[in-house]
Amino acid sequence: MKGLLVLSHDVEDVEALATRALLRRAGLDVVTVTFESTLDIRTSFGLTVKADRFAFDVHLDDYDFVIIPGGRYVAQVIDKDQHIQPLVRLFHEQQKLVAAICAGPRFLGRAGLLDGKSFTAFPGSEKDMPKGHYQPDRKTLTDGNIITARGAGVVYDFVYEIVQYLLGTDKADALLAEIRH
Repeated sequence: MKGLLVLSHDVEDVEALATRALLRRAGLDVVTVTFESTLDIRTSFGLTVKADRFAFDVHLDDYDFVIIPGGRYVAQVIDKDQHIQPLVRLFHEQQKLVAAICAGPRFLGRAGLLDGKSFTAFPGSEKDMPKGHYQPDRKTLTDGNIITARGAGVVYDFVYEIVQYLLGTDKADALLAEIRH
């Protein structure tokens, strides 16, 4: 299985980089893409990482899932976003997995994907999902083909949900067993 993980300047380091590393450890092919004008992405905590590709250069039909991490960038671009919302909408319409963590679910809410669905997100960001059912006490939540997670402190839970959804419980449990040693 092959998926996209969207990187933007000021993306939350752990939510992006740990998620990618753990999913790759589980055997999933995760390609980082960006809508920025450069592949060199500056994270929230000052790291510079290189995205694998520009988002416009990938063939979306080649991918089975998409992941939207949170970070300061969400508040900076949410009102004028023209790329992430259409991307997640396309994956959702094709019944592919859409996963978002922390403030990342705001893109799903703005795209209307959380209307009538249960979700979790970073506290305060639920304002962009007024037609959804916010579950602030949940670390992660799967509703249909959408997985949401509360924040950086639940990355392992988030990855577990993704692996379980895509590869099954045995693979998700094996990943946890491997990293706990």
